[in-house]
Amino acid sequence: MNDIQKQMQDFFTNMTETMTRSAPKFKPNKNGYEIRTKVLEIAKDMEQFEYSVKFAGWEQTVKRDPETGEVTNIVTLPDVPNAEQVLATAQKFYDFINNPLSAKK
Repeated sequence: MNDIQKQMQDFFTNMTETMTRSAPKFKPNKNGYEIRTKVLEIAKDMEQFEYSVKFAGWEQTVKRDPETGEVTNIVTLPDVPNAEQVLATAQKFYDFINNPLSAKK
């Protein structure tokens, strides 16, 4: 094998190894626990996003003393989502997965 052939072989071997490492791993089916975990993750992210938006709105509307930076008016701070809210949101997603046409909004 001459030098050029060796270089080409090394190049393609290296490229194949690199592509194999970076290629996504194919997993044909998820079991029920993996699906529930993903739905719970989506629900948690949704509740966190909604809280962040409400908190940003609260921060925009609150009045602060220019000298001290303390809140001078009372604006209700949004509640931090709890486990029950996350599970309720997850149930909505799960209901949609099981029967997307009759899921309640």
